[in-house]
Amino acid sequence: MHRFFSSGSLSFRPIIISMSAIQPLGRSQFGNPANAGHTMPIEEAHALLNKWVGNEKLRLHMKQVAAVMRAWALEREGADEQTALKWELAGLLHDADWEKYPDQHCRIIVEKLEELNIDPEIIHAIASHGPRHFGVEPENAMDKMIYTFDELSGFVHAAALIRPTGYEGMDVKSVQKKLKNLAFAAQVSREDIQDAISRIDTSLEEIIQFVIDHQKEVR
Repeated sequence: MHRFFSSGSLSFRPIIISMSAIQPLGRSQFGNPANAGHTMPIEEAHALLNKWVGNEKLRLHMKQVAAVMRAWALEREGADEQTALKWELAGLLHDADWEKYPDQHCRIIVEKLEELNIDPEIIHAIASHGPRHFGVEPENAMDKMIYTFDELSGFVHAAALIRPTGYEGMDVKSVQKKLKNLAFAAQVSREDIQDAISRIDTSLEEIIQFVIDHQKEVR
């Protein structure tokens, strides 16, 4: 739930938003079941992202989560292209309202996607990417993986930003070491990371490696 953007090639700082200002969504059902399977072209999703999010580093975070989500769907879930697009859209738009509507984070993007008659599974995944904050529990694989990838994607990127070689040569052990150092990227919730990992059948080490492998080329 905390985002990072660089102020230089080797430095970073978090976008600070008071999480206490975010209100639970107060519901667990989203969208119309009749809209199952209805998505939007990825180009339209990028246009929405660019319209709502001015900070390019925040946009990068969402593009990285989208890339990792799509890759996981295809490689680990055996998804077809249409299903992979759903995963990608959830990742790309999960923080679309974070910058413009911080005190209504998640609520605004959820309502926008409902207006656009988007597949309820995409909307539910977005609504469940921070269960402690939004009060929506991850249910299916897409929900659980966006919750898992969100915080770790940002953390891995923060770790890359302080390395002279960036992602090149980055290994899992170095990321794990930084996770144990609570002074590094202190705003990242280790509790959320542990909770997310506990909900899936994949180790933290494997998830970190997957993130490194699939988001390092995203621009």
